[in-house]
Amino acid sequence: MNKRSSKNLALLQPLQPSRGLTGELVARLTADIVSGKLPPGSQLPTEQEMIAATGVSRTVVREAVAALKADRLVLTRQGIGAFVADQVRRPFRVDFDERSTLREVLNVMELRTGVEVEAAGLAAGRASLAQVRKIADRFAAINNAIGRGENAVDQDFAFHCEIADATGNPQFKRFLEYLGRFIIPRRTVWGRSAPPSKRIQLDVFQQEHEQILNAIRERAVTQARAAMQRHLVNSRGRYEKLAVANGIK
Repeated sequence: MNKRSSKNLALLQPLQPSRGLTGELVARLTADIVSGKLPPGSQLPTEQEMIAATGVSRTVVREAVAALKADRLVLTRQGIGAFVADQVRRPFRVDFDERSTLREVLNVMELRTGVEVEAAGLAAGRASLAQVRKIADRFAAINNAIGRGENAVDQDFAFHCEIADATGNPQFKRFLEYLGRFIIPRRTVWGRSAPPSKRIQLDVFQQEHEQILNAIRERAVTQARAAMQRHLVNSRGRYEKLAVANGIK
């Protein structure tokens, strides 16, 4: 066992299986790197050492090291191991998933408002006819899902991603895909199906989606931005009311 890696091994503890194991291992190692517990140039424990210390699989360890490498926190040397980078900066990360609180999701909705408002305006000014048709198809898919009694979360997310894609700037869509479909909080509030009493709320969502779609179709940049902002601000307000009504924090 390498002396430097064995010293750093003491920082690791078993992980709980109920958590996202790769994400938790990344979070722990990131915290140790940024705080200086794992100083620049130091070697991470080997795969075998991390498996023994944390109880996770080899796949989890490799995924975690790959994520740290993507964040430029570590460098890997073929046949030797992974080492903390010389210059370390805390990476930007939004960590939330199906276990996150509704409040956390609403905070992310607020974050994405500025991005999506601009995306709607750019889509109105740049979208090709084929891209407008794709946005319209996503809108129709939401209608179909609602008609089947579903909450239409995946279709709603796809609608917003299609608008982002129509900007012609791939960073907009990458940002939404990075956040993921959990930015649509209906599943947190309702579950997978939409209660009959909520159908009217889904219809309101669709009315706002239609305003966005129509503005993009008409190449109305200002109106598209305004429609998207109105939709996201109103949505956040509705979800906050739903959370209070359902006792969700």
